[in-house]
Amino acid sequence: MSAPAPSESRHWDARFLGPVPHDTNYYSKALVAGSLACGITHAGMTPVDVAKCNMQVDPVKYRGTLSGIRTLIAEEGSRGVLKGFGPTLVGYSLQGMFKYGLYELFKDVYMNLAGEELTNKYKLLIWAAGSASAEVIADVALCPMEMTKVKIQTSPRGTFPTAFLPALRQMSAMRADTRYPFGSLVPLWSRQVPYTMAKFCIFEQTVQLFYTHLLTEPKDSYSLPTQLAVTFGSGYIAGIVSAIVSNPADSLISQLGKAENKGKTAGKIISEVGFATLATKGLGTRIFMLGTLTGFQWWIYDSCKTAMGMGTTGGK
Repeated sequence: MSAPAPSESRHWDARFLGPVPHDTNYYSKALVAGSLACGITHAGMTPVDVAKCNMQVDPVKYRGTLSGIRTLIAEEGSRGVLKGFGPTLVGYSLQGMFKYGLYELFKDVYMNLAGEELTNKYKLLIWAAGSASAEVIADVALCPMEMTKVKIQTSPRGTFPTAFLPALRQMSAMRADTRYPFGSLVPLWSRQVPYTMAKFCIFEQTVQLFYTHLLTEPKDSYSLPTQLAVTFGSGYIAGIVSAIVSNPADSLISQLGKAENKGKTAGKIISEVGFATLATKGLGTRIFMLGTLTGFQWWIYDSCKTAMGMGTTGGK
């Protein structure tokens, strides 16, 4: 899909609001940038993720992030904190590709459907709809890898393969019990869609506030390091809020990976564990993890965009 030349466009068109037209080339580059942003950051946070998942399923043994990491290293060596690195890298690279790339597309589509007046009036709803639409598709790509990652990270030592390909084969062999590859898709949607809506809406709103109230000159007049600092700070704030919103569903997904919960419905697990426990267990670790991760995701994404001549995201 190629955008028409501005001279050919008789009406307001969201695809021409940025520094470059949003055509097929633009969206393709956004797919690549999103893949790098999510794949690199999630894989880099694997030790924290392993500790967080184990805190959610065994809070007595794993009481905190650092103590959990120390326990894993003491029992399993340095490889213990890198369990699930392979499916994390692959899964979140795929997810990030669709999350960011399709968000750019859906945002433009919904803005054009709404028109200029309604877009200016209901930007927050358009950001929410665009990010939710992108995440629904992204999670289909992520689900098989996420199920494998959680199983690797939460299984007692020696009960499940930790290497990537053997783990995938074992998940496939256990599909009758695990409902692999899409058995966790609905819980994943319940975690990721609210998380992504908060992540993108709060990011866009925060960037806009920066350039409206603190940096009041045109965005392009500021240096690239300044623009990327705004990107990182806005992403970090968005990550904190997103972590709080999505933690109950994230805890539930970890619980679904436990052997003793095999065959239980999500509702049954919620009634047994309690919603308050699901909402708070591992929350501090998740806030730290997602604040840092989301800040760097947006920074990598916008760094890639600027390197490819697309400009940074958001602003006036």
